[in-house]
Amino acid sequence: MVGAGIFALLGEASAISGSAVYISFVIGGVIALFSGYSLGKLGARYPSAGGIVEYLAQAYGTGFFTGSMSIMLYFAAVVSLSLIAKAFGNYAFTFLPAGSSLLWHHVFSIGIVVFFVGINLQGAKDVAIWERLTVAIKFTVLSALAVAGILYLKPSLLSPSLYPPAKDIFFSLAITFFAYEGFRVITNTAEDMPDPAKTLPRAMMTSILLVMMLYVAVSFAVFGNLPADKVIDSKDFALAEAALPIFGHIGFTVVAIAALISTASSINANLYAVTNVTYQLAKDGELPEVFGEPIGHSREGLVISGVFIVVLSLLFDLSEIAAIGSISILFVHAVTHIGHLKLAKETGGSRVLVFLAAALSLLAMILALVYASHQSGHIVQVLIGFVVAASATELVLQKIRKRRVLPRIA
Repeated sequence: MVGAGIFALLGEASAISGSAVYISFVIGGVIALFSGYSLGKLGARYPSAGGIVEYLAQAYGTGFFTGSMSIMLYFAAVVSLSLIAKAFGNYAFTFLPAGSSLLWHHVFSIGIVVFFVGINLQGAKDVAIWERLTVAIKFTVLSALAVAGILYLKPSLLSPSLYPPAKDIFFSLAITFFAYEGFRVITNTAEDMPDPAKTLPRAMMTSILLVMMLYVAVSFAVFGNLPADKVIDSKDFALAEAALPIFGHIGFTVVAIAALISTASSINANLYAVTNVTYQLAKDGELPEVFGEPIGHSREGLVISGVFIVVLSLLFDLSEIAAIGSISILFVHAVTHIGHLKLAKETGGSRVLVFLAAALSLLAMILALVYASHQSGHIVQVLIGFVVAASATELVLQKIRKRRVLPRIA
């Protein structure tokens, strides 16, 4: 989770909700907790590498709807990765001399995707080793920034009198929920996880809580030391800019390096998850067979996804990708939680909590959609295009080629 979400999107979110962005992170975290509860219960009962794909098949059967939603999930995952790659490029660019060509943004973004496609081709063991290292580094740096920033914060900069209208705080969910989006990746590790029935729900809730506390603390540190307009001006590298008044240029460099490591970590983990999803989709008939063909210690879906990620990172800016990703993921989550209501007896989940997960996801999606439609009409067109493409792909594979998603867990 701790990747592009906090390092790049803090500035994008502040452009909407100003110094009250921490409230938006709290709301986004609460929605993520309810979603995490629902997905954790589903993952404990149906421990499949396909994650949400498996839960959709269990809840809705193997028809057109399940297939289309599964492909939408894949599209959303690819969008997420394109944002993280773009964030990596933005921070890497800060190390170049002034006046360097803007094309370097794209060079860095493409390069990191290619690098981690190579890492993932080596298998899950190398993915896990890299993740342990990068998580330790990024949490250490961000925790230090948060503690120091809170110790030196200027209360006047966080005065409620500076907050924007309440509706803007809710609209910023279009950006801030995306900062939590990676928690769904945990469900894709179920088949590689010892005792998933016990470990997966615990891992889900613990990780969301830790990340929410970190995001809120970092928000206080940043907006307690920098005026909101300065954060917005440096929104592509807002966290590094916030380290300047506390730690000087050394702090800027350390945070920028941590941002590179963190976004790289997120690319690594999410590529692993996307590969698991595409493998199950291909195996069960929901994507062309080529996605499931072996290559190295992984599948060809990894390489194909890498190409899609690069293309999207070249076509859209950060805020657009975040909005597209948030709306897509929230929609798929809401559909999954509604399906969970049918399975609550089998999973042992609370119907009330699962219902709240569905309702909050739908509400956040509507708010994000309203905001995105006001800001950029083509975002809505892209989302419609995703739905049409997912439906068309499903028709070709299921109706013409007679393939369909099948549940893997009895």
